Amino acid sequence: MDLDKIDKQLLQILQEDSATDIKTISSKLNLSKTPIYNRIKKFVASGFIKKYVAVLDTSKVENLMVVFCSVSLEKQKLKEIKEFKKAIQKIPEVVECYLMGGANDFLLKVIVKDLNDYHKFSSEKLAALNNISQIKSTFVLDEFKRSTVIPIY
Repeated sequence: MDLDKIDKQLLQILQEDSATDIKTISSKLNLSKTPIYNRIKKFVASGFIKKYVAVLDTSKVENLMVVFCSVSLEKQKLKEIKEFKKAIQKIPEVVECYLMGGANDFLLKVIVKDLNDYHKFSSEKLAALNNISQIKSTFVLDEFKRSTVIPIY
């Protein structure tokens, strides 16, 4: 989808706060409400906007531990990669998963209550999956920046 200048500005506003009302957006972009509404509707219908969510402040949620796991598979064939991706989708502790190039096959962002829960997760859920060769874990001590806003150029 080709984005014009207004599309990019609109998406920036929505990423920063999707609850921004149409009146405020139309004022910022110097357009009437109808074209703004139609553009948003187009973004949703085309799947460009996947969904609207509430982003929680992790410091306000008690008992959170964030862990990044580098996972290597024994076999990296397409079938095994698809099986891993399908299995990861079913594990709620995994909030992000990326197929990587380089030393490890996948990078997972995992959220658990504490170290004990992470041990249970890694041994009973992650290591229990087929084709797992190696799991390396890195524990987050403090978060300095987290954003859901994707730069649009």
